[in-house]
Amino acid sequence: MSTPIEYDPKPRKATVAVDVGGVIVGGGAPVVVQSMTNTDTADIDATVAQVASLYKAGSEIVRITVDRDESAAAVPKIRERLLRLGMDVPLVGDFHYIGHKLLADHPACAEALAKYRINPGNVGFKDKKDKQFADIIEMAIRYDKPVRIGVNWGSLDQDLLTTLMDRNALEGSPLSARQVMHEAIVQSALISAELAESIGLARNRIILSAKVSQVQDLIAVYSMLAQRSNHALHLGLTEAGMGSKGIVASSAAMGYVLQHGIGDTIRVSLTPEPNGDRTREVQVAQEILQVMGFRQFVPVVAACPGCGRTTSTVFQELAQRIQDDLRKNMPVWREKYPGVEALNVAVMGCIVNGPGESKHADIGISLPGTGETPAAPVFIDGKKAMTLRGPDIAADFEKLVIDYIEQRFGQRSAAEKGIRSRYCRNLW
Repeated sequence: MSTPIEYDPKPRKATVAVDVGGVIVGGGAPVVVQSMTNTDTADIDATVAQVASLYKAGSEIVRITVDRDESAAAVPKIRERLLRLGMDVPLVGDFHYIGHKLLADHPACAEALAKYRINPGNVGFKDKKDKQFADIIEMAIRYDKPVRIGVNWGSLDQDLLTTLMDRNALEGSPLSARQVMHEAIVQSALISAELAESIGLARNRIILSAKVSQVQDLIAVYSMLAQRSNHALHLGLTEAGMGSKGIVASSAAMGYVLQHGIGDTIRVSLTPEPNGDRTREVQVAQEILQVMGFRQFVPVVAACPGCGRTTSTVFQELAQRIQDDLRKNMPVWREKYPGVEALNVAVMGCIVNGPGESKHADIGISLPGTGETPAAPVFIDGKKAMTLRGPDIAADFEKLVIDYIEQRFGQRSAAEKGIRSRYCRNLW
C-alpha cells in the first residue's frame, strides 16, 4: 500500500507587513477579513451600529465612505463611540475625487482613521492628478497612516489605458484588448505605489488592490501583481453580485489566488438583498478562508444532505440550530473558551454514514433514519459515549455540545466538571 500524502495549502507568499491600526496585513500574517458599511457615514448612530455589527461578526477592519464634509466630521465621533463600546476596530476612509481636501480640512478625521483608501483613477484628473495624489500621501506620512492604492477597472485611468492601447496597436503581435486592460490595471497600481514611495511613504505603509468583476480577470491581474511586486495585497471581486452568484464568484476567484499564495486581506463584496444583513459578506469571507484551511473562525458543523432514508427534517433542524447557536455565541465564546473555533460537530441523518462521520468529529450524533430504531448514538472524541432516546433527543444533544465545549475549552473547577459528567452518565 502506498503511503498517504498529507495535503497542505500553499504557503503564504512573502509580502511586506503593514500595520493597520494594530491589525497586521501581509508579512506572513494570517489573511485578514474586512468589510465595508453601506450607511451614510454622516449618520453617526447608523454607522456605529453597522460597524459594531460587522465587527462582532468577525470583520477585523471596516471601511467607511468619506465623501463630503459631513461624513468627514462624523468620523472621529464614530471612532470615539466605538471605543466607548469596547470596539477598537480599525476604520478605513474610502476617498474619491476630493479626499485631499477632506483630509486637509478635517484633521480629526485624518487622525481617527487607521488607513486611507485612494483610487488612482479618480484621485484627480489631468494636471491635478499627481498633485492631489501627493497631497493625500503627504497627509498619510504626517499622521503615520498606511494607504491602500485601490485600482478599479470601473474607474481606470483612461489616459494610461489609451496610451497602452495605442502602443499595443503598433506591435507586430498585439495583445487582446482584455490583456491590455489587465496590464493597465497592474501598471496603475505599481506606478502609483512607486510615486507614493518617491514622496516618502514607506513600502510597509502601502497595500495594493486591483478590483475587477469577473473571475478570470481577477486571477490574471493578481497573478501579475504578485509576480511584479512584494506589496501586501487586498483581494476582492468588485460588484460580485447578489446571493449565490456573488458567493460562488467570490469563492472561485479568491480561492484560486489564495491557494497560490496570493493575497493578504480579503473582502467579499456581496450586494445585499433589500434590508438584508450586511454581515453576510463577513461570514462568506470567513468561510472561504476556513474551508481552505487558512484560518479557523467558528466551529464546523458537518451534516449530510439527506436522501430517501431521511424523510424526517429533525437532523436538518438540529444542524441549523447548532450552527446558528455556535455563530451567535462566538463573540463571547472566543474569549471564554480559547480554541473553541477548532471544534467539529457532526449531525447525521441515518445509519449509512452517520456513525462513521460522527466518529471523525469531536462530538457527533447519528439520528435515526426512516424505519430505523428510534435511538441516536452519540460519539465523543471518536468513541461511542451514549445513546439518546425519546422525544427530547435534539435538546439533549444541544446540551451535550455545550457540556463538551465547557469541559474541553473552559476553565472550570473539577467540582463543576464532575457535576456535568454525572449529567452525561444519567443521559446514557
